[in-house]
Amino acid sequence: MPLRFRTWLQVWTDPLPQGKKGCRFFKCPDIDDDFKACTFMQWIDTRPLGRVSFKEEQERRVRQQQIRLKGKEDELKRRRAELGQREAALKIQEEQFQAREAQFKREADEQKNRYKEPAQSSTTDGRNKKGKFLRFTQ
Repeated sequence: MPLRFRTWLQVWTDPLPQGKKGCRFFKCPDIDDDFKACTFMQWIDTRPLGRVSFKEEQERRVRQQQIRLKGKEDELKRRRAELGQREAALKIQEEQFQAREAQFKREADEQKNRYKEPAQSSTTDGRNKKGKFLRFTQ
């Protein structure tokens, strides 16, 4: 069977205003009865080439900037979460330290009170004002 080269016709549906994206159909001219089977569609850009590349470059830069900003936002969220955990741990440590400090103060006060009682009684250990011992009789 000899090889047959098909030529493709470009079929435009509507005239497009400049700067819009359009659709073009390619169809095989020798099979007109089965249009759907032999037709495919391609989206094309009708903007002039210079503007296309400038606009696409601008869009690409914006997308890259958005990606970088998203990465920075994620990093900040992660750091905030870490700081929140650290602050919570520091708060717990501070509370534990204050509780220990209060307990030490209580223990010190108890020890002072233990030694104060005999010390207070020693000032009145049975001496009179002249320094002589009083005699206790049973």
